[in-house]
Amino acid sequence: MTDTKTSTETTRPRAGGPMGAVGSTAAVKVFVMALSGILGIITSRLILQNFGTGAYVQYGLLSTFPTLLPFADLGMAAVVINAVAGSSSPRTDDRVKRTIVTAFRILIVSGGIMVVASIVITVLGLWPALLGKGLLPGGNIAAGLCLFVYGVVVPMTVGQRILVGLKKTNVQVASQAVVAPTMLLVIGTFVMLNVPAGTYLAVVSYVANSLLSVICLAIGARALSPQVGQAIRLVPRIRSYPGVKAIHLAWPMLIQTVAMPLTLQTDRLLLSHAGTQDDLAQYNLAAQLFGLVLQTIAASGIALWPHYAKARSQGRIESPTKPTIWFTLGAVLVGTALALVSPFLVHFIAGDRIQLSAWLLVWFVVFVAMQAAKYPVGMYMTDKAGLTFQVIPILIMVPLNLGLSWFLIAPFGAAGPIMGSAISVLICQVVPDLWYVSRDLKRRAAAPASASDAE
Repeated sequence: MTDTKTSTETTRPRAGGPMGAVGSTAAVKVFVMALSGILGIITSRLILQNFGTGAYVQYGLLSTFPTLLPFADLGMAAVVINAVAGSSSPRTDDRVKRTIVTAFRILIVSGGIMVVASIVITVLGLWPALLGKGLLPGGNIAAGLCLFVYGVVVPMTVGQRILVGLKKTNVQVASQAVVAPTMLLVIGTFVMLNVPAGTYLAVVSYVANSLLSVICLAIGARALSPQVGQAIRLVPRIRSYPGVKAIHLAWPMLIQTVAMPLTLQTDRLLLSHAGTQDDLAQYNLAAQLFGLVLQTIAASGIALWPHYAKARSQGRIESPTKPTIWFTLGAVLVGTALALVSPFLVHFIAGDRIQLSAWLLVWFVVFVAMQAAKYPVGMYMTDKAGLTFQVIPILIMVPLNLGLSWFLIAPFGAAGPIMGSAISVLICQVVPDLWYVSRDLKRRAAAPASASDAE
């Protein structure tokens, strides 16, 4: 018969548990968020006062490309993170190297497609039709430049996945501190030199974020040395050095990364087509403020991924129940506090140009809470079965959210899309994911007992 003590130790979390990494990442993110928030507010004020509301609206619209196009990753995040996190010796593990080689090969193709698409759409002048009334004259070229830069940088995002897999999410988050100062420096220089760059301000954000990807790749390569350097040299040797099977994790991850932007990141596009410029300006500013909280939740949540991946590889059971409770409560408190101080922040940023409605603030708090509730359980569900389960609810969420958001714009204005997003996340992610995790924890807890009885 199996020793009861051994079975108990197998399912017992390690000392400190995953919340230690979450706390570290959250602390770093709060610092970066404070720095980025302050500098971002100053940058937004510079844009509004020197380039006008129209430039600010287009800046916010074009800045959503990274959130609309995470599917450029083609699901490789799950493959890389799980391989690195699950390895007992990632610096020497050949499977880890083959996984990185596979990721580079796939992402080079993906980024290349983005570059070609940016050129074709720009030459054909299709961006105004795709992005709606939020574009300024000359916005067609600006949009093309944004997508071009984004495509060039896609292969470099492997570095960020490596850092997450190595449980260095806090390092990846700390690297984000370079973005806001770079943007403020460049846009401030434009203002000082009277450069008429209002149409191209969003391109600055893409260049700044490119620096982040370069830094993370360099840090990840050093932390995993010599794996990344060897992997880069092996990328063109397709026949002599084949990659790893990636489709089993990549396809459900890919479907999610295609569906999620259509569900949660199309609000500005819907408002650009069906709302007013004032609605879009309100949403841009509210999203900028609450985006700081959402970024902290996302960074802290992703820090849980390697812990659950490592626990699976070692046969341990780590429940996401307590992290889910803490994440949700924290999000509600922080979101409510931000809503209460937002009138002062809005007045400082925009003066009397923009005012945020109570409906918009309340539903952003609800949305923040829903996002927080889904992250711990979502990070638990990063194995093949968990990722596959999430596909159908997320596919249902796409038409549900688009329909709700479009319908709610007329009666609620800028608040309509965020209302639709919050309701959709609750119905199609929070509820089904909690149900799946509850059943999976019971199944895994019963498995050792069943094996013991059989013996």
